[in-house]
Amino acid sequence: MAERRDEQARSRPKNTWRALLWTAGSTVIPGIAHLRMGRRRTGALILTCFLLLVAAIVALAVLVSGDLIGWARLAVQGRWLLAISIAAFAISVVWMTVVIHSYVITRPLTAGWGGRTVAVVVVAALCLAVAAPAAAIMNTSYTAYDTLSSVFGDERDTLPHNEADPWNGRDRVNVLLLGGDSGSNRYGMRTDSMMVASIDVEYGDVVLIGLPRNLENVPFPEGTTLADLYPAPQGFGDLLNEVYQTVADEPEELAINPNVQDPGADTLKSVISGAIGVDVDYYMLVDMRGFQDLIDAIGGIEVEIEEPIPYGQQGDMLMPGRQRLTGNEALWYGRSRINSDDYSRMGRQGCLVKYVAQQADPTTIMTSFQRLAGATKRTLRTDIPQSKIPHFVDLADLVAEGNMKTLQLSPPQVNTAYPDWDRIKELVDDSVQEQEDAQGGGQERTPGTGDLDQAAPSPGTTEETEWQTYTGLPDPAPTTPGRQVGEEATSLDTLCP
Repeated sequence: MAERRDEQARSRPKNTWRALLWTAGSTVIPGIAHLRMGRRRTGALILTCFLLLVAAIVALAVLVSGDLIGWARLAVQGRWLLAISIAAFAISVVWMTVVIHSYVITRPLTAGWGGRTVAVVVVAALCLAVAAPAAAIMNTSYTAYDTLSSVFGDERDTLPHNEADPWNGRDRVNVLLLGGDSGSNRYGMRTDSMMVASIDVEYGDVVLIGLPRNLENVPFPEGTTLADLYPAPQGFGDLLNEVYQTVADEPEELAINPNVQDPGADTLKSVISGAIGVDVDYYMLVDMRGFQDLIDAIGGIEVEIEEPIPYGQQGDMLMPGRQRLTGNEALWYGRSRINSDDYSRMGRQGCLVKYVAQQADPTTIMTSFQRLAGATKRTLRTDIPQSKIPHFVDLADLVAEGNMKTLQLSPPQVNTAYPDWDRIKELVDDSVQEQEDAQGGGQERTPGTGDLDQAAPSPGTTEETEWQTYTGLPDPAPTTPGRQVGEEATSLDTLCP
């Protein structure tokens, strides 16, 4: 044993700088310092573990590059985020231990205080270099975990999750998309943007059902306090966009379930579900004040603008043509009513949904993850439970390739002051069924075949279109998105260039 120690002492580098070079080399290729000092078993074990780790990372990179959706599914599951954090911490601790021990076994025994001081600084820097990537991984994992915990719903408020059948045997999942318009110059929040996205879980086709903010006399579910306070046939005496704040002001008295995260949104989900005859499963509420942060986080959105859109308080203008809008510009694109109306704005909001679905691909989301997570936590609330998120990731991939149509419950087919709710239910049911029939019947599913293409009269005839009859204008069809003519849902590829 003594002879071995003497041999190791003789094989040590002659000065501190050589020892530090071997230590630095062991930081890049762990184990080489131990091999240099004749500790072959230890060095071989460390080097083998390192090579296996590199091989695993390379294999994972290959899998990720070929299946970003699969990786995204893992990245939105809390148990995997926790496992990644623990693994990164453990690997960094072991690696730093190897670095420190590499210097311990290579340092000269007769180094002076100056050399020892330099060595401490250099070894500490090498350990920080090892710890930095692990810290970044842990921070990203924690950010994702915290965002998921803050934004998404409580599992206790939903049906038990069946991983093999996440949609409980249904062909479509329906999500209420709400845009809340709050601000310092107004009380509370009005849900000025309301759309139900009815998504086919097999094809990814979507029917967006747009509800005008100014729908009146909305009926409330039977047996609720709201139904007792606002009985049919008059129903609610204010506009539909006031329901949320009405419940939020008195959740214990008015909410259908006052114990959920957002009683106002949960109640509005049930109200709209009953009013249009669609079982709405979940809601997503975006505060429009923070909407621009979400768009900025993914680098903006490209849109085709056909007519100038005024925005802001300084007389600014979104000019026609293909434009990449910042978050603030996209917010005004979806909100502006200058020289237009509520229904045109509804159409542009539907277009925004289409553009985001097509352009916010997994690569964009992952490269902008930190900013997107922060913006999401500040602006988004939903009752979608965490167990469903991986399946919504898969569904989002289908939606990006599917057909998207919109049914705007606006004049002339809907009188917003005196809505015929039975007729509205028929319109919604027919629009969804038409999309289902096109899938099952083998009809060609090509974009751009909506009502606006059919609104003009046939060549050689003088018959007025429904739009001309309703408005008295010479245009055979609306010139802006959002105005519904006829009963069939319109392709968003027709409305949104």
